[in-house]
Amino acid sequence: MNGLVRRGIAVAVVLLCLGGAARAETPLERGRALVNGIVACGNCHTPQGPGGPVAGMEMAGGTPFVEEPFTAYASNITPDPETGIGRWTDAQLIAAIREGKRPDGSLIGPPMPFGFYRGLSDGDLRAIVAYLRSLPPVRHSVPKSEYRMALPAAYGPPVGAVAEVPRTDPVAYGAYMAGPLGHCMECHTPMLPDGRLDMTRAGVGGRAFVGPWGTALSRNITQDKEHGLGAWTDAQIRTAITEGVRPDGSRLSPPMAYHYYRSMDDGELGALVAYLRTLPPTR
Repeated sequence: MNGLVRRGIAVAVVLLCLGGAARAETPLERGRALVNGIVACGNCHTPQGPGGPVAGMEMAGGTPFVEEPFTAYASNITPDPETGIGRWTDAQLIAAIREGKRPDGSLIGPPMPFGFYRGLSDGDLRAIVAYLRSLPPVRHSVPKSEYRMALPAAYGPPVGAVAEVPRTDPVAYGAYMAGPLGHCMECHTPMLPDGRLDMTRAGVGGRAFVGPWGTALSRNITQDKEHGLGAWTDAQIRTAITEGVRPDGSRLSPPMAYHYYRSMDDGELGALVAYLRTLPPTR
């Protein structure tokens, strides 16, 4: 079997899997799959201990993020009316996720990846909100974030309608997964001194993340063969994403959310890998 035929079969398999993933889902089902999969909201919003997520505190917030320009705390996004989002309307939740605006008009700061979340489709965003509404409320007050940098007046103009991304185009859907949904580039792209991402070096990695796991550095996920993923097989990339294991057998450290990503289906993983293969090699 020649390479062209093998490639054609691989693409057909990805399209078939993506087509299956596109079967009818209720908004709640889609929201549950997204939040507990590629979006991995709990990776930030569920408090983490040395052994992983703290039991009974799903999405209750409080995880600290310490960077040179800020010390931020993940908010409580359970439906608790006092310390969470229980009194927020769906429209207010959508504005908070997509545009970083709280109901009182104040701006939410980094590391919430608004530059990516602005591209969330209308259907997926409504599904995420539906799932957050279904969570048990947890009363948990979170410290106020501190910013040693100027926040912008807004993260951009108001977002209008955002169409669904077709799952029949593996690279396009993979880009959607790595961008608006999974915001992979939020962690795997270096940060400028003013707190913005250096998108001229997207995917190069090198960001430091401090937590109960110690200090972890995000990996270069471009196609550079020496420092990135260029020498890895598709199967090795999938294993790293879903199991946190490198080709040499060593384990990836949190906050890599492989315990969420393992719920992704074959079509989603195939699309994500197809997109990563398009990232130009960057040292």
